[in-house]
Amino acid sequence: MFSVEDRERAQARMLALQEEDQRVVAGRLVGSLAGGGGDRFSDLDLTFAVLDGVDLTHVLEDWTRVVESELGGIQLFDLPSGSSIYRVFLLPGCLQFDLSFTPAADFDAPRPGPPDAEVLFGYGVHHALRARFALERGRIWLAEYWTSAVRDYALQLACRRRGLPVAYGRGFDDLPVDVLAPFADAVVRSVERGEILRALRCAVDGLLREGGELSELRMLVEADTLP
Repeated sequence: MFSVEDRERAQARMLALQEEDQRVVAGRLVGSLAGGGGDRFSDLDLTFAVLDGVDLTHVLEDWTRVVESELGGIQLFDLPSGSSIYRVFLLPGCLQFDLSFTPAADFDAPRPGPPDAEVLFGYGVHHALRARFALERGRIWLAEYWTSAVRDYALQLACRRRGLPVAYGRGFDDLPVDVLAPFADAVVRSVERGEILRALRCAVDGLLREGGELSELRMLVEADTLP
């Protein structure tokens, strides 16, 4: 497992590379470590501004060679986001390193806030439908997938209502105990039709508690079979 010192060395090398590369005009630490947050297990997240007119992909490829040759990094995946591009690496010791580049003109633009509650609720409803129809088709593993997704969207709604982080489940553990406890019953405990239907009922109840009443959705899971 990586140490804090390993993470700090990787950070220092990338910030030094910024000084060496005239195409890169600014950089900063982001993510959970920014502002003194994070902990012993936090990933390293660095973002950089690239001169307008310079192709971000060229800079990314050049820096990737440094990450691979000097830090022993392995590319996992790329994630375009607006005008930015993120590349996620795995460094030795299971240290995740998220490297991103943005055109300088957009570097200090406000970051988007959490999704609207209506959007989260809408996704939850969609996933509940998919879960139930998968059950009726005998697609048990697919039904489990969608049931777990309903629960997660309901929890995201709960986080949004209480001002907690929404993305990637980061706020789930900080929800009040009385809010979080009922969701334990929305965990699928075995891959069987009756168990998935039970968990789906609980997930839908949570979705309706946090997002609003929708009688059609409740009807979807009250009967053992669809009409």
